[in-house]
Amino acid sequence: MKTSEIQEMTTKEIVERMELEKETLVRLRMNHAVSPLDNPMKIKEAKKNIARLKTVYRQRELSETQN
Repeated sequence: MKTSEIQEMTTKEIVERMELEKETLVRLRMNHAVSPLDNPMKIKEAKKNIARLKTVYRQRELSETQN
């Protein structure tokens, strides 16, 4: 997921997607603990997606408080 895609989303969609990504990350970690994943880079990708979502969300919070 690219930052430009995230910026086009509404704040509500960002929050929903963040929750979905967190659930996915937990699921991936649990599956990887039981048996190795075919592509363990998916864990890293999920973490980066969460960080991107949080960054855009925080930027919106800060811009709302300044107005």
